Amino acid sequence: MVFSICGIVTYKQQGLDMVEAKADQKIVELNDKIKDEKKRAEDIEEKKAYVQTKKFIEEMAREKFGLVYKDEIIFKSEE
Repeated sequence: MVFSICGIVTYKQQGLDMVEAKADQKIVELNDKIKDEKKRAEDIEEKKAYVQTKKFIEEMAREKFGLVYKDEIIFKSEE
């Protein structure tokens, strides 16, 4: 009877160890995701700050609308 109980306890303990190992792995994966999302949030904040600068507005005006300053000389190729 004692051996049967010991066998059952050992079997259940192994199952719990496997569940614990999977949970530990999941914790590591989630911590990595948290780090990645924090980095992404920092990048978004930097982009948000950059978008509000005059330099960004000038770049977009040049790129999207082809605007230039009055005193600029533009050279275009014949091709």
